[in-house]
Amino acid sequence: MKNRIKSLFAQKPKGILSVYFTAGFPNLNDTESVILELEKNGVDLLEIGMPFSDPLADGPTIQASSTVALKNGMTISKLFEQLQDIRQKTQIPLVLMGYLNPVMQYGVERFCQKAAEVGVDGIILPDLPLHQYVEEFKELFEKYNLSKVFLITPQTPEARIREIDSHSNGFIYMVSSASTTGKTVGLAEQSQVYFQRVAGMQLQHPGVIGFGIHDKGTFEAACKHASGAIIGSAFVKALQREGSLSENIKSFIESIKN
Repeated sequence: MKNRIKSLFAQKPKGILSVYFTAGFPNLNDTESVILELEKNGVDLLEIGMPFSDPLADGPTIQASSTVALKNGMTISKLFEQLQDIRQKTQIPLVLMGYLNPVMQYGVERFCQKAAEVGVDGIILPDLPLHQYVEEFKELFEKYNLSKVFLITPQTPEARIREIDSHSNGFIYMVSSASTTGKTVGLAEQSQVYFQRVAGMQLQHPGVIGFGIHDKGTFEAACKHASGAIIGSAFVKALQREGSLSENIKSFIESIKN
């Protein structure tokens, strides 16, 4: 089975723009519209947040969007319903990002099977320990051709990064700093040292930098050190502006790309 994440990085090794948004935000049924508008405006890779009541890695902006989405009625089952026909409309790589608890409640194999059915390419679960993934879930993810994306930080030792690289099959999410999403407003000098250190390791899998990427300058700076960058909180804020969803998305992406 073809995996769109691997195909993307093979075709475009540098300058990848990935955008995160919360499913069911700002309105319950906006998920498909946001996906299609982002693709139309030249985004390469999408991370769809599965809202959770206790999102440990997320800062206030994404936490608030999760709260709204949950109040709107968003669930994993609802998200899969919304994605049911998405592959008839787009082939953009899709990654689901969330937390282990709701996935365990849903059933891990059932979750993987359904994700594969609707055309999801990868999964990010920041609170799933590597050893638990390897021992309990790796075979399942590989059975359903789902890339498991792991996070590393400036504090992650080299041996650990290499171990993560050996068990990855998509890309590595390089967290730019030791904070939650939306807390940093740029890329600190110490982050640059970390990016250079990881680049010098010549890992098997490409790195994409997230946390603190919010405008054209930070996106371009991150792309100097990795295959691309992820924008989350700044985009979620843009979705809350007055005006139409399509115009808000268009103007935000233009501000990054142009």
